[in-house]
Amino acid sequence: MDKPGFVYIMASGRNGTIYLGVTSDLLKRAWEHRNGVVAGFTKKYGCNRLVWYEAYDGIEEARQRELRMKEWKRAWKVKQIEGLNPDWDDLFDTLTPN
Repeated sequence: MDKPGFVYIMASGRNGTIYLGVTSDLLKRAWEHRNGVVAGFTKKYGCNRLVWYEAYDGIEEARQRELRMKEWKRAWKVKQIEGLNPDWDDLFDTLTPN
């Protein structure tokens, strides 16, 4: 059985720097970004707010969606965020453990 997959966007704040990623464990990965556990882009630019995500039955499907979205212009990504989360609230607390 394939692992579930998630495509997600972390942001530094409303209309701030954004990061698009994919994971099989959204709760863990968002926590890592929020707490600066892993050195990299999100830690450097303060992208610690989970502002958007989509769930998929399989990680491969999520990876394909991420690759397509990485080709998008920033404005298209912002439109996705604001369609789900117009105030750019941190969605981390809405996640539930598996």
